[in-house]
Amino acid sequence: MSAVLSQSPVLRPMRMSEVKAIAAIERTVYSHPWTAGNFRDSLQAGYSCWVLECAGQIVAYGVLMIGVDEAHLLNLSVAKEWQRRGLGWQLLQHFIAIARSGEVQRIFLEVRPSNTAARALYRQAGFHEHAVRRSYYPAQVGREDAILMVLKLGSGQGEEVTR
Repeated sequence: MSAVLSQSPVLRPMRMSEVKAIAAIERTVYSHPWTAGNFRDSLQAGYSCWVLECAGQIVAYGVLMIGVDEAHLLNLSVAKEWQRRGLGWQLLQHFIAIARSGEVQRIFLEVRPSNTAARALYRQAGFHEHAVRRSYYPAQVGREDAILMVLKLGSGQGEEVTR
């Protein structure tokens, strides 16, 4: 049963001392990864930065920026060898709970159109496609668009944002 975790993952705040290790995981997940500096800056800015740890190993991580009444999910990643085990879902639900507790009305995120697994995860959580950001991501050749997705919280939960 390789898909079953032998030990329950532990959710905890990201530490500055882990930035290099997280950036190393990031390089194995994305062709154009965040740098250690991006994670350091997020921690220093006071963003909500979390990791999932299993058997002492970081297996997933994410960064949520919270504003006055909205949040922006900047990064949510699962180490390749730990994908398809529900860890992305667990971390996403944690960020949604943080946003709700902070009286956030909407959570935004960008996702590559080519990242079908992430798009499915976000749709399953109630996110809707809101707009397209042209040439947002660097790609192997040129640039790739981003799909801007939104999750409405509170009284308008589940409604699609008008374009």
